[in-house]
Amino acid sequence: MFTGIVEKTGRVVRPGRRLEVETGWRDLRKGESIAVSGVCLTVARIDGSRAGFDVHEETSRKTTLPRKRKGDAVNLERALRAGDRLGGHVVQGHVDGVGKVRRSGKWLVVETPLAMQLQPKGSVTVDGVSLTVAELKADHFTIALIPTTLRVTTLGRAKKGDRVNVETDHLAKGPRGPGLTKELLIRAGFVD
Repeated sequence: MFTGIVEKTGRVVRPGRRLEVETGWRDLRKGESIAVSGVCLTVARIDGSRAGFDVHEETSRKTTLPRKRKGDAVNLERALRAGDRLGGHVVQGHVDGVGKVRRSGKWLVVETPLAMQLQPKGSVTVDGVSLTVAELKADHFTIALIPTTLRVTTLGRAKKGDRVNVETDHLAKGPRGPGLTKELLIRAGFVD
């Protein structure tokens, strides 16, 4: 489990199904979980501060990891320990799907069918970053990014057209779930 509070960014050393990331951490242990741009991965290999991960084909289908190239920056967060503070929200690292950046900068707009699973003013994780939904429409959501988030995470380098990992807030799923039509959601006031 994670909080969506990114600890640092790392660099992809080897892309692909045997992903290798320069983390900067020298106390890595095999078997520990690390969120890499929001994707929960298990450390399989260690070489100094480099972590090697085996990326399953299911993970490749549902995330942006296959698009990563050597040198690309990734957001990193280590798993929670009992007693740690929850600074963001409860994040599983189980990415629900990919979104496309419509607008970047202080206002990040992400186009995704997953918007239908979000709550107005609720939490969402984008590339591993815990964020609050500022505006919600049927096919996209908008996030206000503070200067710290722009500086510390990869979201400060996001560009229009970029693909991002999206994890909806699993604790808040409810009235926007499957079976509700857009018309019902409009009448209920959830979307415009």
